[in-house]
Amino acid sequence: MNRKIKFAVIGLGHIGIKHVDAIIKDQNSELIALADKVSFEEIKKKRQNELSYLDRYKFYNNLSDVLKIPEVDVINICTPNSSHYEIASESIKNGKHVLIEKPMTLSSKHAHLLVKQAKNQNKFVFCVMQNRFSPTIMWLKKVIEQKKLGAIFSVHVNCFWNRNKSYYLSSDWHGKLDLDGGPLFTQFSHFIDILYWLFGDFLNINAKFSKFRKSDYIEFEDSGVLNFNFSSGPKATLNYSTSIWEKNFESSIIVIAERGTVKIGGQYMDKLEYCNIENYEKPTFSSALSCNDYGSYKGSAANHGKVIENVINVILNSHKIATSGSEGLKIVEIIEKIYSFRK
Repeated sequence: MNRKIKFAVIGLGHIGIKHVDAIIKDQNSELIALADKVSFEEIKKKRQNELSYLDRYKFYNNLSDVLKIPEVDVINICTPNSSHYEIASESIKNGKHVLIEKPMTLSSKHAHLLVKQAKNQNKFVFCVMQNRFSPTIMWLKKVIEQKKLGAIFSVHVNCFWNRNKSYYLSSDWHGKLDLDGGPLFTQFSHFIDILYWLFGDFLNINAKFSKFRKSDYIEFEDSGVLNFNFSSGPKATLNYSTSIWEKNFESSIIVIAERGTVKIGGQYMDKLEYCNIENYEKPTFSSALSCNDYGSYKGSAANHGKVIENVINVILNSHKIATSGSEGLKIVEIIEKIYSFRK
């Protein structure tokens, strides 16, 4: 490493703090600036546990002021979904690489524009899809690539989470169709990405949606049932819900194949619950995977350190991007196709 990569984090909600933590723990990175639309005093009241270290960094209320800092290499975009495109576009325009929290954007049109703009400006678009770094998912990717399972017949995914009233009412954008987009964008795009990464594009989609928990603060479904095929051949189902009582239940994937059956389960696809593959011994994983714990609810895998490490290695050492802008675009396109079934 010849130098440290310098970051600025835009948006200091729950996920922004995860980015801050990951950056300051990486010896090859440096946090230069923090920014949010609310005052620093208000943030400190909400984030008392982090007060001791947030005070070390320069804070800005205006994106344009951050973009004027010449030493900043990467802008981490941790703001509401609907703002991702505008902030990313302005950052690229000002010569910065961007690391965008999921979803990349809320429309494929905007995602296309960002990919094109970044290419023209010779800048990177990194998308946060940290479940690709989960040991169980990395193992499944390898097993598939090595054809240990033979022909894959079908894939079945269940994502059953809890998002309670306080989750929606504590935010001015969660639950709003034009700002949030819905659970496939905000909660389950991680698992759309995993399916795409493992098996390819979604074809012949059929989708049905339900809103089991009636409310006036959620403008879209809380549950859905999908049937589709992958471009690689297998048939697939995806069942998802945020209406689960009290706490997250599971995120699981079952692969049924010619020479074996596999189930990865747990709350975050973090446990290999079943492995029966011809002439293959079930592996063990040395460390448990933790989730992003936000107190009143829990998010996906806590692998942001791996994401930051990849950003640094791409910029300094020409490594492959873990999730590129083009892949982030593809996930948005898939979700758009699914949501075209909304009435």
